[in-house]
Amino acid sequence: MSDRPARPERSAFKFFRPIATRWMDNDAYGHVNNVHYYSYFDSAVNGWLVEKGLLAITKSPVVGLVVESGCTYFESVAFPDALEAGIAVAHLGRSSVRYRIGIFKQGARAAAAQGHFVHVYVDRKTQTPVEIPTETRAILSELI
Repeated sequence: MSDRPARPERSAFKFFRPIATRWMDNDAYGHVNNVHYYSYFDSAVNGWLVEKGLLAITKSPVVGLVVESGCTYFESVAFPDALEAGIAVAHLGRSSVRYRIGIFKQGARAAAAQGHFVHVYVDRKTQTPVEIPTETRAILSELI
C-alpha cells in the first residue's frame, strides 16, 4: 500500500489564484523543474495573505515562517502553460497552519501537483512562536 496522496480535484480547494509559468521554469527535460513548484506555493499563499490584509511584508509584527514543505507530482506542466493554484487549510493549530496547495493547468479538473507547507507564526523581532492573531485565524478558517 502506498502513502502517495490521491490526485485531488478542484473541489478540494477553497480559493484559486493564477500562476504564470516563465521560460526559466522549464528544465532540460522540457517541463517545469520541481524547485519552482515551491515558489508557486509560496506566491499563492503569501499573495492571498497580502490581499486579505494579513501580511504587510516588511512591517507585520507577527509573520509565518515555513518550517515544512512537500510536493507530489501527478503530471508535467511546462512554459507557456497557464496555471492556477488552489489553496486550502488542512490544519489550523495554536501557532501554526498547514496549507494544502494544488497546481492545476488552467481549467483542468484534476491537479498536476499537490503540495503542502506549514507556517509557524512568530514574533518578527524575537523569532519565537506566538499564537496566530485572532483576525488571521478567522480569515484562515475561511479556507478550511
